[in-house]
Amino acid sequence: MIQKKKELPIEKPKLHPRNKNRERYDFRQLIESNPELAAFVKPNLYNDESIDFANPDAVKALNKAILKYHYTIENWDVPEGYLCPPIPGRADYIHHIADFIGRNNYGKIPVGGHFKCFDLGIGASCIYPIVGVMEYGWSFIGSDIDPVAIDSANRIIAENETLQGMVECKLQNSPKDFFYGIIRKDQQVDLTICNPPFHASAEEAQAGTLRKIHNLHLDQKEPVLNFGGQSHELWCEGGEERFVRNMILQSRKFAQNCFCFSTLISKESNLKKVYHVLEQAEVFGAETIPMGQGNKKSRIVAWTFLNTEEQKLWKNTRWKVKS
Repeated sequence: MIQKKKELPIEKPKLHPRNKNRERYDFRQLIESNPELAAFVKPNLYNDESIDFANPDAVKALNKAILKYHYTIENWDVPEGYLCPPIPGRADYIHHIADFIGRNNYGKIPVGGHFKCFDLGIGASCIYPIVGVMEYGWSFIGSDIDPVAIDSANRIIAENETLQGMVECKLQNSPKDFFYGIIRKDQQVDLTICNPPFHASAEEAQAGTLRKIHNLHLDQKEPVLNFGGQSHELWCEGGEERFVRNMILQSRKFAQNCFCFSTLISKESNLKKVYHVLEQAEVFGAETIPMGQGNKKSRIVAWTFLNTEEQKLWKNTRWKVKS
């Protein structure tokens, strides 16, 4: 039964102002970009055009259309069973952290391939590098513990000329390591980004999936693939809290290699513990950057070990603002 039509805003006001996904989906234009999307677009409960977000094929078709229409990515896919991420939220991370870097660079966001970003856990979708390359021209190193994910990301890069030479993918052979084996001790990267596993167990991840399905008003008892993902994408021992704790402690060993480390923090309740670990690690400075998509709130935590003079030297040698 069609419910009373909601008055929906033309834009999603909580998304970053530069986010290309800020406006409501224009399915006519998206279908022109990816005709296979047409089969999945139907009126929802409120008689608005939408897709079934619990259908992995529909979500994949939507992502292909968005990436082609907004980011000129002609060929994109992920293997069956791998996470098909929501592009608006991923783009928001890139834009918000770009603003943060700009605030710390005399008000100017560095652009171009000389700005190198490390995506810790690039995944099969390669979404963060796609947005970073297309929006700011940044170059990327992407790591993952899953060879299938690395192969998938490399295939996306190889099949899209705009990404070639801009993204380097590296397999992390030691699942407990975050930076060792990927970043050389003599190498400098300007920024580290990360979307850590959210849950602490497979059972918790499955329960989260069922909650999403329930919130979409669907009657399904088994998780579907676009929500399921691979185990390492959704959960790890200790969940987000332990993952970020280990990341922070290991980042100290690479204090002089990176201007700014950052990670997404989905659970606000983890912030206090995260800042306690940052204090233990003796960072020079840290900041929480709020984000919001719809009714969901999240945040980025960014930190650096470089003192004021070291930051100034880094900016003036790697990001020098030209008059």
